[in-house]
Amino acid sequence: MPQRKESYARHVSLVLIGGGARSGKSRYAEARALQLPGAKAYVATAQAFDDEMRERIAAHRAARDPAFDLHEEPREVPSLLMRLAEPVVLVDCLTLWLSNLLLADLSDGAVEGAFDALEHALAQRRGTTLLVTNEVGLGIVPASALGRRFRDHAGRLHQRLASRADEVVLAALGLCLRLKPGPVEVV
Repeated sequence: MPQRKESYARHVSLVLIGGGARSGKSRYAEARALQLPGAKAYVATAQAFDDEMRERIAAHRAARDPAFDLHEEPREVPSLLMRLAEPVVLVDCLTLWLSNLLLADLSDGAVEGAFDALEHALAQRRGTTLLVTNEVGLGIVPASALGRRFRDHAGRLHQRLASRADEVVLAALGLCLRLKPGPVEVV
């Protein structure tokens, strides 16, 4: 069994890692990326709209392993992925990217177009791409139209990427469960 896992890990090209806030998903993704051979790029999608977020971003920069070449890109993630040559790319996180698209007043059609562009960029990449995202569909129905729009787009994006991904991992309570490929197991 360990032989199968080791062999499989070398051939994975797209890993989707989702979970709730503070679930351990980013920690898992970073550790996983650092285990892979080759140069590593970290695509950070957060934007600082206030002092608290500026502090969070600064703390993430300070804590990030220097093995990563940092690229801060709030909206043009697909075009950045097309340009990156590193064999290991970590994108953290897709739901912040989606938030940035919605806050830029993109239409639903333009948001779906951005999802198409992301899938195209992922299909063109060589190496391993790890995508971190927040699973937001387990909570209550958001009270605002923007919140519901965000949740619906996130759910559609996650379904699209999960069907394309070689591996899907769900983080919860500090543990990570590999959902795809089966069988489900703690990783």
